[in-house]
Amino acid sequence: MGIDINHCTAAWCCCCLHFQSMVQSYLEGVGWGLEQLQEARAELKEVSQSLKKAGLESNGNTDGVKSLERLREVSVNHCQLLAAVSNLPRLYSVRSMVLETERLVESRRLLEAHARLMDLEQWQDDILWQLHGAAGTAGSALSTEDQELVAKYFSGVGKLVDALGKELWAVVSSALALARQNPTPFVSAVRIVEREEALDQALLEERGGPRGSSRPLPPGRPRCWRACFFQVLEEAVSARFRSVSYLHTRGPGLAGHLSALQHAIMADLATVRHLLEHCVPSHYQITRAYLRASNHCLHAHLAQVSSWDLESGEIFAVLNWVLHIYNSPDMMGHPELVTEMEKEELGPLISTEGLEQLQNKYVQSVRKSVSEWMHKALQVELQDWQRDQEPDTDHEGFYQTSLPTIITQMLEENARVALMIGQSLRDQTIQMGLYEMENLLNRFREALVESGKEHRKDLSNNKNKFYLHYLLASISNCIILKKSTESLQQQQSSRSAGQFSRTPSNPLAALDRAVRRACRLVMDQLLLDLQPLLPGLMTRHWLVQGDPTPKLCTILEHHLELYGRVRPPCRQRLQEEAQWLMVVEYVRALMQKRMVCRNAEERRQLAQQMVQDDQQFREIFHGLEGEGSVPEVNPLALLPVLADFIKLKDPGMLTLEVSGLAAKYPDISEEHVSVLLDIRGDVSRDIRGAVLDLLEQSAPPLPAGYRPIFTDILVPPSTMAFCLPTAKCA
Repeated sequence: MGIDINHCTAAWCCCCLHFQSMVQSYLEGVGWGLEQLQEARAELKEVSQSLKKAGLESNGNTDGVKSLERLREVSVNHCQLLAAVSNLPRLYSVRSMVLETERLVESRRLLEAHARLMDLEQWQDDILWQLHGAAGTAGSALSTEDQELVAKYFSGVGKLVDALGKELWAVVSSALALARQNPTPFVSAVRIVEREEALDQALLEERGGPRGSSRPLPPGRPRCWRACFFQVLEEAVSARFRSVSYLHTRGPGLAGHLSALQHAIMADLATVRHLLEHCVPSHYQITRAYLRASNHCLHAHLAQVSSWDLESGEIFAVLNWVLHIYNSPDMMGHPELVTEMEKEELGPLISTEGLEQLQNKYVQSVRKSVSEWMHKALQVELQDWQRDQEPDTDHEGFYQTSLPTIITQMLEENARVALMIGQSLRDQTIQMGLYEMENLLNRFREALVESGKEHRKDLSNNKNKFYLHYLLASISNCIILKKSTESLQQQQSSRSAGQFSRTPSNPLAALDRAVRRACRLVMDQLLLDLQPLLPGLMTRHWLVQGDPTPKLCTILEHHLELYGRVRPPCRQRLQEEAQWLMVVEYVRALMQKRMVCRNAEERRQLAQQMVQDDQQFREIFHGLEGEGSVPEVNPLALLPVLADFIKLKDPGMLTLEVSGLAAKYPDISEEHVSVLLDIRGDVSRDIRGAVLDLLEQSAPPLPAGYRPIFTDILVPPSTMAFCLPTAKCA
């Protein structure tokens, strides 16, 4: 491609022209800048010359300025003299006004005294400000000497403030009494407080705020007398509680003290609402202030009272007053105070933790008292057992002593009193009572055992003729205590069971153990009375004469008659046990082999006498079935069965007879059957072996609910020298 030479030449010429134009503009700017620098240099030179000239002229005027300092000092002195001359009348009258104001304060002309005091304070403030202004004009701060001079000259003013405040607070602290007699001093005090409060507010807004003047606050400002007013009111309320001493509130005196507090507080509240409310501005809300003060003081006072070593009655008085009386319509629940109470949350007199501690303290105190009373009641019971007369009887004819009545009334009364405080305290008290009941019953059972031992030692002296009677009374007592215990347990709420201790109390089990022990001792006494006659059974004399069965029946009748003085169901239990004991001892006498039949006639007589004895025993126990407590296995039914076994004519039928006997009485052993075979006196070795083999092979297990009778009857050892290996040993 060819290059256009003309076109390139034209472009080069344009570039050269443009560059020449740029250089020309730059050179013009540099020239203008140099001209400006030259002009500035000339102006600076002119200013420098003017400053040198002014400095020379100023140095020439120094002597004239020094002559003006003397004029300034004269001016300051003139201002001070002018302030002194203008304040001379006030300064001369300060002392007289202080004295006059003191007289007004002493005579309780408080409003006039306060007006004079305000004038004095205003003069003091004005003088300080004038001196401060003069010092500021002189270019210095107010000297310490001037401040001390003014303070010393007006020292009486500060004392007047203290004296007026003292009188003022004395009036406020006596507000309740003054309101009933002459409220004028109290009204004057309130007006003074409001003046002071307004003056404090005005001075703070004028001088103390961020936009206030440089003038300082007067000495002692702000006074905050309105806050002091309510503080003095609270101290006046607390004075009623501080005056109470410990000795004056011990025992019944504490309840009286709390009652006096109640009446005093309500009387004061009535005075506040009906009289003082009209003497103060509405924004004071003095009723609410009094409620706060009294609640605060009561809280502190009751905390002090709760820390004392109080008895149960005193703790009850405090709890009842705090939980019920204080919030009742007779006090803070009064209809006219309900509105105030809704507006003001006063808080509890005693904290929840404090109430729990106080209730625990109450329960421990009651427990100590209950334990002491139970111990005393048991001692009285033990002394009653030694009396030479029968126990007392109730309206139904049952034996009883004072023990259950004392215990029942004490526990029920404690529960009733505790319920007046609250269900929780009632439950704790019942639980405590059940524990103490269990402890008492354990000691009672031990006392029964000791009494039985002592009685057996003194049998020869016949020292305690009514031992059995008091045993029966003890059983009746346990039945009464059981009913009382069940009643107390029913009163308890399920959530409170076990609160008193980690281990639940079980007084019913202790009662059952005590009853079992007493019944065992009664049976021991019956056996003791029967023991002398039992050796006469199953003898030749008994077979011929029938003795001593009638005497045994007489003893049984006497005992059963006494058992009738025992409350059901233990009465039936004793009758059953007596029946079992008589049968067991009768069969035991049979097992002694005192008489072995020599022929069929003796076997018939022996069986006949046993049947007659059974009939006599049945006549004695005839009332047992009518009382609705018939044992599953009647022990008397054993005697006819044994009689039939003995009088059986055909010895070959003994195997069948033993089979029936073992079916009815599965606890009968080979030894028992062997003794019965010996008593018959006509059983050969072969029959004996067959009978015993059959018994061994067909020994049935004891059925559920079966009460063994032969287990308690031991068989005397055999007197045989030896026996054949193929035959059973008797």
